[in-house]
Amino acid sequence: MDTALSLLEKYLLQFDLISPKCFEELFLLFHFSNMDCLSPFLFKILGIGIILGSTLVKVPQVLKVMGSGSSEGLSLFGTLLELLSLSACGAYSIASQFPFTSYGEIIFLSLQTALLALLIIKYSKGSLLALLFISLYGGGVFLALKLPKEILWYGQAANIPIAVSGKMLQVIANYRNGHTGRLSSLTVFLIALGSFARILTSIKETGDPAVILSYVASTSVNVLLALQVIYYWKARPIKNKRKKKTN
Repeated sequence: MDTALSLLEKYLLQFDLISPKCFEELFLLFHFSNMDCLSPFLFKILGIGIILGSTLVKVPQVLKVMGSGSSEGLSLFGTLLELLSLSACGAYSIASQFPFTSYGEIIFLSLQTALLALLIIKYSKGSLLALLFISLYGGGVFLALKLPKEILWYGQAANIPIAVSGKMLQVIANYRNGHTGRLSSLTVFLIALGSFARILTSIKETGDPAVILSYVASTSVNVLLALQVIYYWKARPIKNKRKKKTN
């Protein structure tokens, strides 16, 4: 038992999930009424859960596009705006030295969104433009990480209209098409749940108004998109079929 507690303490302290004093309060003395220790610890655990969930959240969407060989129903411009929003938020969070548990999922979501944008461009515009896109994006991320926090703040402030616009383009595309096309319902629902939870953790772990407002805005449109998926649940794209004549 002592060995297990020692290992638990070692890893919790190593990853900055709890302080030595709070470990003693919660795991040795069982003072769960100590909210000064319990609340930050639970929010950090929630943050880790969000990060772990984000590692695969867009995989169903990516697999759906790859499996069909089509990006029908997906907004390229909306996906690019979402990627810009994620990248700006990630760069600002890194420059601000926020706890990794408060923004870690942005790293994984950015990678998956970049891959999704790559596939959309490949299937709609061609492989050459897809290669050009990924090269430009990689270079842009490298340069952004070299910028000071003061400059990146403007990108974070602009994140709210960018994030909302990106998702709204997908919402509008769904409305015009009368269906959600290749949009993965699982991905949409997971992102909506994760973004709601991230509002809570960003309030507790960062306290940054720009970050909190961006999560509130993105959560609103994520929920709208999830409701749209439910509304168009049984709707399917209309395919043109040629009538075959029989002799």
